[in-house]
This record gives sequence, structure tokens and C-alpha cells, in this order.
Amino acid sequence: MQVNPIRNNEDYVEALRRIDALWGASLGTDDGDLLDVLVILVEVYEREHFPIDLPDPIEALKFRLEQQGKDYRALIGIIGQRTRVYEVMRRDRPLSLAMIRNLHTKLRIPAEVLIHPGKLRRKRVPVTSARPKRKTA
Repeated sequence: MQVNPIRNNEDYVEALRRIDALWGASLGTDDGDLLDVLVILVEVYEREHFPIDLPDPIEALKFRLEQQGKDYRALIGIIGQRTRVYEVMRRDRPLSLAMIRNLHTKLRIPAEVLIHPGKLRRKRVPVTSARPKRKTA
């Protein structure tokens, strides 16, 4: 059983080929042990070279509601009253720590996803003239 570290893309591709050939090997056999080791090496390499960003908290919340066949009204009492729910979902207000705790506990959304800073909607600021006003005597 020869196992080498995965240092580059060629090593990675070769490890994937070996995993494919060993797939289905019985536990406790030499092939099964080799498969376990190769899978761990590939997972470490992928985590380092192909990281997956955390989803936006509001998008994760929408996805969870969709999975459960619910709409924003299901968040009343979890996030707050109806107006607070719509402020959060419109990105006018960020999630508070209490909201994150409730969403994590009641909807089982991972806390690290909810803590991740989301995109807030920018408020429009009226454009004013850059010229200073003149004082009259």
C-alpha cells in the first residue's frame, strides 16, 4: 500500500482515480484502509485549494423556509414582529444576536452561516449641491 501526499493537481487527479478504482472496498481490508486514507487526503486538499464560501445569511434563511414549505410569516416570533421580519428580509436591518440564536435553535440553520456578514441594502442619500451657500450681508 503506497500512499503519497497530495502536493499538486496531478497528485490530486491521481488520488481521485485511485479512489474511483477502490470504491466499494470492504471495511477492514487493505483496499478499504487505503480508500479511507485517500479520501481524507483528498478532503484536506480540497478544503485548502477549493474552499466554499459561506452563503449569505438571508439567502440561507430563504432556502430553509423554502425547504420547509413556509414563507416569511413563519419568522414572526422567531425574528420579531411582522415589520421586523420584513426589515430583515429586505436587508434594511441586520440580524441581531438574539435573532441568530433563535434561528439557529428553531430552524436549525448553522450559527456560522447566520453570523457571516450579509449584504445590507444601501440607503439612498439625496444628492446635494457641492457648492457652499453664500452668506448675504
